[in-house]
Amino acid sequence: MPILPGLPPVEVTLRRTARARRMSLRVSRLDGRVTLSLPPRAREAEAMAFLRAQEDWIRKALANVVASDAVGFGAEIPVEGQMVRVVPGAGRSVVLTGDELQVPGDAARAGVRVAAFLKTRARDRLAQASDHYAHRIGRRYRTLTLRDTRSRWGSCTAEAGLMYSWRLIMAPPLVLDYVAAHEVAHLAEMNHSDRFWAIVADLMPDYARPRKWLKSEGHVLHSYRFSE
Repeated sequence: MPILPGLPPVEVTLRRTARARRMSLRVSRLDGRVTLSLPPRAREAEAMAFLRAQEDWIRKALANVVASDAVGFGAEIPVEGQMVRVVPGAGRSVVLTGDELQVPGDAARAGVRVAAFLKTRARDRLAQASDHYAHRIGRRYRTLTLRDTRSRWGSCTAEAGLMYSWRLIMAPPLVLDYVAAHEVAHLAEMNHSDRFWAIVADLMPDYARPRKWLKSEGHVLHSYRFSE
């Protein structure tokens, strides 16, 4: 793995791919990983020269990477677009009240318990939204699963299976609804054709706004760590 010298030095992952016609850089907004894609026959000396020429851009991109925050007592996290503080709670269940998320039990397990609460809430909200939009277009889905995906917020299989990132429950409700409408629309059109986008627009005329939010702010939802 080549190192771009400087303060601090930057590790760079080289990815050779037959599809690459020229060198291209990517800095992950999730973890700050720097990847240089290059044609199969490109020399490493050429790669290093390219990296040095792009050093200012690389360091500016790294400066914009959101720091990862461990969730525990005292932390603030978004729940359906509203910031709440994680605090100790009584009883046996996690309770959302006002601007506090009350979490009973051991502080060391607070993050895990918060994640479980969010997943349950996400499943309920996403099932509700999916049912609503599926009924609107006269289609049915077979399964609904939740994952902690980083590359996509949702998907729809040819077998009518819906998959969503449970972290959507942290986004504003309109954003979660948009992703549900988007994936349900795939039950009718398994593509991104004009017909597909017409279905999305019929389900949610103002879909451009939550779609823009995901592109500009969605990466922040991945900055919260719920367990070590």
